[in-house]
Amino acid sequence: MAASDSPAFVSPSTGRQLKAVLFDTFGTVVDWRSGVAAEVERFADRHGPALDPFELADKWRAEYQPSMEMVRSGQRGYVPLDQLHLENLKRVLERSGHSPAGFATQDLEELNRAWERLPAWPDVRAGLHRLKSRYVIGPLSNGNTALLVNMAKNAGLPWDVVVGLDLLRVYKPDPAAYLGAASVLRLDPGEVILVAAHNGDLAAARAAGLATAFVPRATEHGPGQATDLAPASDWDAVAADFIQLARTLTPSG
Repeated sequence: MAASDSPAFVSPSTGRQLKAVLFDTFGTVVDWRSGVAAEVERFADRHGPALDPFELADKWRAEYQPSMEMVRSGQRGYVPLDQLHLENLKRVLERSGHSPAGFATQDLEELNRAWERLPAWPDVRAGLHRLKSRYVIGPLSNGNTALLVNMAKNAGLPWDVVVGLDLLRVYKPDPAAYLGAASVLRLDPGEVILVAAHNGDLAAARAAGLATAFVPRATEHGPGQATDLAPASDWDAVAADFIQLARTLTPSG
């Protein structure tokens, strides 16, 4: 049976037939670490600072959750992720002994667009195309809409819809992020499955009523990664990669 003729997967946890497959993006769909490191290396070659590309990528990413927590906790108003990324870049450069004032604003903004040019993991496009033949697919990411659209263009991601969380003005794991994405699609939360390489994201999605699927990315944080190597709960689906996930969610009847 062709994927387009496949019956919908029924979520064991929600009891609903799936209608949309949404994806955590950074780490699950795209390889942020190698992508950012490559952009940092090009930046250093052009502008001269002595930077370890992977070290700076890791330090930059380490500011991700703390900067969003300032918004989630109400300590500051909502700002989109690309603005947080730029603030975080300036912070890690300063800590690395390179004053942001020593670089042209447009050069820092260009480096910040590294997050729009991240490469997809090798299995992603084939798996997405099969899933797209049966379901609505798109990101459910903390990224803002412009960032995610540009990422999709650069990485060849065949999304049906892109709803950046700047439109909802929240950050995961706020329940409003998961419920809002389902609402935009006019779907019951149980008809939406979140695919993620992060058990914490899936736990929050399940608590909000979504179905869940775990796909590990064992080198997201580099060769020494010690977290999210295996499912931490009985998620609705577990797959080695997006191709296996597509086979699971597009059963042959």
